[in-house]
Amino acid sequence: MPKSGWQVGIDIGGTFTDLVALLPSTGEVRSIKVPTQRNDPVASIQAALAAAGLAPEEVDDLVHGTTLVTNAIVEDRVEPVALVATLGFEDVLDIGRGGRQHLYRLDLPPRRASQVPPDGAAIADAVARVKATGVESAAVSLMHAYANPAHERAVGEALAASLPFVSLSHEVNPETREFERTATTVLNASVMPIAARYLERLQREVKGARLHVMHSAGGMASPEAAARRPLAMALSGPAAGVSAAAHVAAALGLDKVLSFDMGGTTTDVCLITDGAAEISTDSKLAGRPVRQPMVAVESIGAGGGSLVSLGTGGLSIGPESAGAEPGPAAYGRGGTRPTVTDANAVLGYLDPTRRLGGAITLDVAAAEAALAPLAKRLGVGVIELALGVQRVANATMVRALARVTVERGVDGRQCTLLAFGGAGPMHAARLAREFGIGKIVVPRFSSGFSALGCIVADMSYTQQQSVRMLSTHWDVDRFSALHHGMLKTLMAPLHSQGHGTKEIAVERTALVRYVGQSTAVEVPFAEPLDLQVLGRDFRKRHHEIYGYATDEHWEMQSLRVRALVPRQTAFGPLAALDGAPEPTSVGPCWFEPAAPHQTPRFDRDRLPPGLQIAGPAIVEDAWSTIVVPPGYVLRADVMGHLWINEVVA
Repeated sequence: MPKSGWQVGIDIGGTFTDLVALLPSTGEVRSIKVPTQRNDPVASIQAALAAAGLAPEEVDDLVHGTTLVTNAIVEDRVEPVALVATLGFEDVLDIGRGGRQHLYRLDLPPRRASQVPPDGAAIADAVARVKATGVESAAVSLMHAYANPAHERAVGEALAASLPFVSLSHEVNPETREFERTATTVLNASVMPIAARYLERLQREVKGARLHVMHSAGGMASPEAAARRPLAMALSGPAAGVSAAAHVAAALGLDKVLSFDMGGTTTDVCLITDGAAEISTDSKLAGRPVRQPMVAVESIGAGGGSLVSLGTGGLSIGPESAGAEPGPAAYGRGGTRPTVTDANAVLGYLDPTRRLGGAITLDVAAAEAALAPLAKRLGVGVIELALGVQRVANATMVRALARVTVERGVDGRQCTLLAFGGAGPMHAARLAREFGIGKIVVPRFSSGFSALGCIVADMSYTQQQSVRMLSTHWDVDRFSALHHGMLKTLMAPLHSQGHGTKEIAVERTALVRYVGQSTAVEVPFAEPLDLQVLGRDFRKRHHEIYGYATDEHWEMQSLRVRALVPRQTAFGPLAALDGAPEPTSVGPCWFEPAAPHQTPRFDRDRLPPGLQIAGPAIVEDAWSTIVVPPGYVLRADVMGHLWINEVVA
């Protein structure tokens, strides 16, 4: 069957799998959400394609974001790894850094225990010892390999002749600080077998479609590149949501945006400036250092399915979740423990007469029963408890918003809140008020936004490498050689996929610090590099973040290069609709404990561009609910985005 040109994005979340499909030739769009089969992600993809009425051979490009690698790390289901290190530095993972992960918990170990590596001085002896362990994956991290990888490359070649999976530190993380470099390399090696088996099966099951995989820096990569660097797939789901948010922010001309993705299990927030997401290179995942370029997402365990509990400090939300099975009590699938979704159902925000996605019928009585024991312990009514759950959940999210704005020298009150995910638009207005944000956008496809991000993401590869060069002793030849070497490495997979050099755009970022500082400031620059301009831009950015700047000497600590092929994906305006729609129903919703408001409900698909709806109001699509509290007004635009603003008296 000839290809029909479908562009398909699929995001597998902890609770639901989202699909957004676009047929560029006609503009037809399909959006689907199906329950995630947590033990079989490939089956989740097959179910989503079937629900959308698409066969793999009808799909031109399938871009996929997955939590496979993240879950393997978080749940400690990684594969054993043999570590080959420089003689005398084989204990680097056990020594680690001096800081304790749990400062006041002396009953817990100061850091995670590492795998025990074999030791050996010679390459042949090291290979023999690795083979004797019976592992199929090895990590190699030699001292100063980021500067001169010759010895490490030789060890890697010898190991590759005997093992199917070898992870080399100068390829995974060519930077200083041997502990973080080694830990990241070992973690990459530990998920290589898992990712290889998964990608091999996925390519076999969706044969006929060109498969791409989202990576944690917000772009997409080939399955071959992902198999070599599977750690880059960690947090690719949140990265896809950020990719879509950056796409919408650029299209709407919004200079500062806070993406707010509240799903069933977690809430992820990220700062987007001038259409580009903030990038972090020093992160942790399940307590393990992960040093690679990743969108700077602040993730908290507070989603719609997060469990509500009562402890000595009062109500708390998450991180434990009800998941897809049995899910919140309100889903009527046997769940009995209270969740954020149950609180929203009791408050009347979720319509019990609708079937979510045509599959889930809400059971408000079950939600009330789940919340009742907590309400009794606190001596309050169920409604008052549900409002309290909302306030506690929002307070948790406010702290996350502060971490990605105030702590980075940005006034978050000047940002636009872009709310998506199944539960994000329900909490957006109240959250914005508590944080001081005046403008909210609920984008088109908000309930499957991460799947949309898979479609609009650029094909890109990113690398960061140590430079350690003083402004007063700049070595033009060494910098040029390093820069061109990185470009060659990053462009190779793009060339192999048929893209010419002229199609490839390059973004460069210098990580600059004053001599003696421990942290660096990100400063974008263009070729050819002008040291005077770079120094000026560094001092300006340093002043924005820290409130001061000096004329002291500076050094470039690292260089980050991103090579990309921009993806031209455009969605047309919505079809014209005549007249203001009538509410589908009117019912009580609680916004304060005194009394409910009779609140009209509207079908999102029936809102014509330019329509304004004053709160209180509820706007619904198949899978998500948008709450417009009293004192707010909602406006629909021609692209299907919904704008929510507080009415100024």
